[in-house]
Amino acid sequence: MRLPAPILCPPGILVPVDKLSGSVERITFYNSENGYTVLRLRPEGSRQQRVPGLSFDGLATVIGNLPEVSPGEHLRLQGTWDTHPKHGMQFKVEVCEQTLPASVAGIESYLGSGMIKGIGPKLAERIVASFKEETFEIIEQQPERLREVPGIGPDRTNKISAAWEEQKQVKEIMIFLHGHGVSTNLAVKIYKTYGDKALETVQENPYQLERDIYGVGFKTADRIAQALGLAPEHPSRIEAGIVFALNELINDGHVYAPKDLLAQRAVELLEVSPELIAPALERLAQAERIHPELLPLMNKGAAAESKQTAEAAGLYGIPVIYLTPLYFGEKGVAERLKALMGATNSSQTISQLTFPDENLSAEQQSAVRMALGQAVSILTGGPGTGKTTCLKALITALEALHIRYALASPTGRAAKRLSEATERPASTIHRLLEFSPVEGFKHNQEHPLEVDFLVVDEASMLDLLLTNHLLKALRPGTHLLLVGDVDQLPSVGAGDVLRNLIASGIAPVTRLTTIFRQAANSQIITNAHRINQGKPPVFSKESGDFFLFPAEDAAAAADWIVKVVTERIPQKFGFDAIREIQVLAPIYRGPAGVMALNERLQEKLNPAASNKPERRLFGVTFRAGDKVMQTRNNYDKDAYNGDIGFIRSLDLIEHTLSVDFEGRLATYEWNEVDELTLAYVVSVHKAQGSEFPVVVMPVVTQHYLMLQRNLLYTAITRARKLCVLAGSQRAISMAVRNNKVTQRFTALEWRLGK
Repeated sequence: MRLPAPILCPPGILVPVDKLSGSVERITFYNSENGYTVLRLRPEGSRQQRVPGLSFDGLATVIGNLPEVSPGEHLRLQGTWDTHPKHGMQFKVEVCEQTLPASVAGIESYLGSGMIKGIGPKLAERIVASFKEETFEIIEQQPERLREVPGIGPDRTNKISAAWEEQKQVKEIMIFLHGHGVSTNLAVKIYKTYGDKALETVQENPYQLERDIYGVGFKTADRIAQALGLAPEHPSRIEAGIVFALNELINDGHVYAPKDLLAQRAVELLEVSPELIAPALERLAQAERIHPELLPLMNKGAAAESKQTAEAAGLYGIPVIYLTPLYFGEKGVAERLKALMGATNSSQTISQLTFPDENLSAEQQSAVRMALGQAVSILTGGPGTGKTTCLKALITALEALHIRYALASPTGRAAKRLSEATERPASTIHRLLEFSPVEGFKHNQEHPLEVDFLVVDEASMLDLLLTNHLLKALRPGTHLLLVGDVDQLPSVGAGDVLRNLIASGIAPVTRLTTIFRQAANSQIITNAHRINQGKPPVFSKESGDFFLFPAEDAAAAADWIVKVVTERIPQKFGFDAIREIQVLAPIYRGPAGVMALNERLQEKLNPAASNKPERRLFGVTFRAGDKVMQTRNNYDKDAYNGDIGFIRSLDLIEHTLSVDFEGRLATYEWNEVDELTLAYVVSVHKAQGSEFPVVVMPVVTQHYLMLQRNLLYTAITRARKLCVLAGSQRAISMAVRNNKVTQRFTALEWRLGK
């Protein structure tokens, strides 16, 4: 497993001044974006006397752009010694070679460090005691001899042999990929995806990585392609760049891209002639990866009434580009909603149902009657306006006449809240439709749901594709009630379904506006409504649930947040700092952003300890007990984007990490952990559909790009018992005044009105 050639870092012709070799003791810092690393190295025993920069514990500080290395790895380095005014002597790396140690002690340390899956410290000691200096040679060339070691049977032998081969293949891939932003764990994914053809696939078409492997983006693939000498004008590069630019817009919530805007983005990204874009779009359309379409000119977010009207006004024919699934998804949602609206229930007329109305306001009575009498209807309103009371009355009426119904929400946390509020079973939409990774959605147009009435809560979170799958599973005649707060942020996924439906006028809408007496006693609820009306929140000394800690900049706000989360709130109110307090942040970067605050709160709330196994993966330290969030749908693990859980265990020998998602255990291999992120702090978008006992949030002028009324409103309405803001009145006023809802490129409203 010796590596055939050194890795230059950074690339170029460099003349090394000094040499240093030894084993990595610990990683102090690693930047996953550029590979910049600060680590502590234990030099080889016989050479320690000649190393000038050793600290009292016998370690040297090494800095430079390196591959993603782990404690226990053996490195052979070339570079120069430099004296830092604060940190002392450091070895600045110019050439890095990952090698295997030669001494018996080094071999035992390497195997015992967890580098090879299936071997821990005790087993490493027994293996090295049996084979001494020949250990690596035995594992690679005669792995069957491992059975000579006490405690190693056939299964363990096979596992160690396979792990060794994988490690060797990954190292070979890393030699090729280092310098192009590919981490060791991504190299493992590449190897597991393509097997023995991994290197061949990467060299033949690096853009294939972007399509096949989560975590490899266009820019990484492009760096590899350029290093291979692929021409900037190569068709595969132009096509990959266009799809990447389109996906970037979709990640911002758009369903399609205007053709001119997409072409402009692609030219800026690829730095090529605009003339190359049109032929590439044609090839992508022929391959059915994209779908061109002509749409009417949108007027303040609303489409022309019909194609004929638009044509007569000279407004028709704006060229746009969809990803093919989104085109058929948008078209399908419009057609299926109109079909539901036109159908009647043949088994029983649900509109004939009655319900007990003695505890309902006139607004609420109207909402329930509308839901019972209309094939598709919408119930919206802010916090404290009685949406749950309406649902309970509706359920009572449905149950009285034995009408089959179901309750669902887009996320697990929202479904759990719905179930608790109604005291009835509720599920995620994926579970309701019985999704499986192999077969897809079991319930569809061929196998519809056996229900006559469906309630979908938190409907503002419905993205276009999930809505289409849901509507496919409804039989003609099924009644559909969408419940949600249209003033919240739109869905994380592409589309703006609830707002489009309301704007189209296709379905009747009841908007609850009256705040009930019990809710009116909460400053959280009254301030949420003030913000929604364009008024600043009130911070009263008498308030028991809404506070502001003044801070004029992001650094001061971050300091307040750490203090109130770890000390003041738990001490004064008794809330659990990890399980009951959720910090929300408008942005990811900066001192009061998601990333920096997560690191600070992890250090305070779940510090390193000898009895807590931990592992640094994809630039993040994951530790037993950490609060984490799933960042993409993983149907195999039954874990979905936005699910929050806690790390139950890390197996440093088997290279796995287990997360408890509220009683659902999901296990991840090291190379899958990029699907997880620390969740002491999450973005406001990621918190949609969830409620927390306590919400803490920075609101500072440095976040001005994200300071919007619906973002602040959404954040505050996530708090159930206590809301704490850290920031300035000026920043809060900026957010309240900014009611410009970002328009998403979507034609659903127009399609519904055709």
